[in-house]
Amino acid sequence: MNKIFKLKIIILVILILQSSITFAAVSGFVDSKGITQKLAHGITFKPDGTKMFVVGMSQNKIFEFDLSTAFDISTATKNSNEYLHFSEQIDATDIKFNSDGTKLFLAGTDDQEINEYNLSNAYDVSTITHQNTYFNGDGLDFVAIAFNTDGTKLFIYDKTGNDSIKQYSLGSPFDLSNAVLQKEYNGTSSKTLRQINGTPQGFAFSADGSKMYVTGTGTQKIKEFTLSTPFDLSNVTLESGGYDLSGQIEEPAGIAFSADGLKLFILDFKNNAANRDVNEYDLTCGFGVISCIDPTANKDDVASIETQSETTKKIIQHTTFPVINRMEWLRRNSGRVNLTNQNIKIQFNNAILNSLTDTLIPLYFSNDGNSDSNYQNSSWSFWSEGTISIGSTGDTSQSSSKSINTSAITLGADKKGQDNIIRGIALRFGTDDVDVGDLGSALDMNSFSLTFYETKPKGEERFTDHLLGMSFINSNLINNSGSQSTNGDRYGEQLYGSFSLRDTFSKNRLNFTPKLKINYGITHLGSYKETGSEGLNLEYDDQYIGNFISSVGTSLDNTYDFEVGSFIPYFDFEYYADMSPASKQTFSYVSNGEEFTLRGIENSTHNFIGGIGFDFVSETGLTLMTKYTRDQAQNSKNDSFNIALDYRGSQRSSYAMSIQDTSAKFSHDKELNNFKVNIDSHYDFLKNDPDYGLYLKISNVN
Repeated sequence: MNKIFKLKIIILVILILQSSITFAAVSGFVDSKGITQKLAHGITFKPDGTKMFVVGMSQNKIFEFDLSTAFDISTATKNSNEYLHFSEQIDATDIKFNSDGTKLFLAGTDDQEINEYNLSNAYDVSTITHQNTYFNGDGLDFVAIAFNTDGTKLFIYDKTGNDSIKQYSLGSPFDLSNAVLQKEYNGTSSKTLRQINGTPQGFAFSADGSKMYVTGTGTQKIKEFTLSTPFDLSNVTLESGGYDLSGQIEEPAGIAFSADGLKLFILDFKNNAANRDVNEYDLTCGFGVISCIDPTANKDDVASIETQSETTKKIIQHTTFPVINRMEWLRRNSGRVNLTNQNIKIQFNNAILNSLTDTLIPLYFSNDGNSDSNYQNSSWSFWSEGTISIGSTGDTSQSSSKSINTSAITLGADKKGQDNIIRGIALRFGTDDVDVGDLGSALDMNSFSLTFYETKPKGEERFTDHLLGMSFINSNLINNSGSQSTNGDRYGEQLYGSFSLRDTFSKNRLNFTPKLKINYGITHLGSYKETGSEGLNLEYDDQYIGNFISSVGTSLDNTYDFEVGSFIPYFDFEYYADMSPASKQTFSYVSNGEEFTLRGIENSTHNFIGGIGFDFVSETGLTLMTKYTRDQAQNSKNDSFNIALDYRGSQRSSYAMSIQDTSAKFSHDKELNNFKVNIDSHYDFLKNDPDYGLYLKISNVN
């Protein structure tokens, strides 16, 4: 007997643990509010939670309630606004609004139709006007209706036969005149919807469309379904168990959520004055009736995390490209351009960075093999390159599509040593704007990069190019889950480098240059916490992203000399393999601490890059370089256009660059016909709305 008793205890503990794991998302019943509506069946809220609307299958009225505290039914008070819909709709089962509250849709089981109304004042049923009737005569028995976020899809729970949920496409948002049936969900392979949850009464989606909920009077449970694609019934999974309402509600009917999903509301359909009420429950995470929404199963969430990894690696690529372009340009034009004096200054307000620049930059530009001290302070050349890049990545079974726009400017300076080694410094200011999926998720990333580079000769036509650099990153992230969105700011740093080997073979003026290149780097993205929607906010841990890319390629160029200068067209072709190690991102719900980890963020690709462009070196000292590049992979593409300028100034002109905090400054001084012309500009590159300015000053030469 003792053993049997112990066994019973063990079984009981296991059952209790299973129950707590299965139903952990609902923290408990909060309150119940008596309402006027008999046989209450449909419920919805104004998005800000200050109004509640209820319809039912008896009084044929829409009742409107004011809530002095948003989504707190204990503060609900019925106001005088109501609408008698008897002449259009008998026995209403559900009520829904369009996105701005100027349209109202009423579904019913007696007339078997959906009626559309206009409201001259949003969410004010006293200003209602009937407009149209839809689905009349189609033989549907309406339980409930729902729309996707933008109103381009309509869902109808039809209890004809064994029940089905029908998905319609709408030609225009919230326009039911041309509804086209797309898909239908009837239940699992072994059970119909009626068998799953008894007689259906309520139906709703989570804000992001990844979860679907059904109430029924046969089981007194809320059943939860997961959709692999938001608001798409193609692949629906029934979650095990269900949340039991029998202790509180006799006949659960209409279901609704607060905007952030932390509140659940259920109507009791029982036509008894004591049970004619709406019931409020707290959830531990947004829309988590049975379980929290798994962000790793949400394509937009996965795409947002992948985008951060991809974009930081693209920053390295886009930062090294202009510098490599510059080094290749220098070698292409080494016999035609004289490097001249410019003034380059790097200045940080941060004491540590200032100390590094004061120490490293003079050391970097020193030449121990050169005994001519005057040569050390000789010719500088100033250059700049602007980049505009547009790209896209298609969706996969795990993540949504991405649309990528990049713009950047690179300012650089270099000089040649007596040993024919050219050393330089480049500053890049870049912005990456990425749109994720179709719901409005986005990433805005600003970066500032400082790169040291050098190109060394290894014989007459062979060169090695090296660069090392660091970037500082500021990201603003928007994660839109439909009607709700979260926001976060994330900071990061990265170190990167590149090594390439080029060997040129020439015949007449045609040059053929095969090249081998390796890019490497490491990025750290700091932890951050989302804000904006309490039940959906996530907290992200630190993330480290490795970068290792090898490539082989070749270029062709030729030179044509004219009176005004030299014209050098060229063509590049490159294959590169991204062999970076996979990274992972760990994050958790702020509301209850439930943790998730997305592993295997690889972004590994095999890409082909083709580029075509030309150099123009004028006799007046101005040099122009343009280049169009297509970066193509199996599931993504990126088009870039680069334009670079190099100016060979006189002894009476100078340039200066400086960095102070987050502000970059550039100035140009020139003497012209006894006048001194000074141009100053500044740009704050880490602000969401950057500050910038341009100043012009003309004065007499003393």
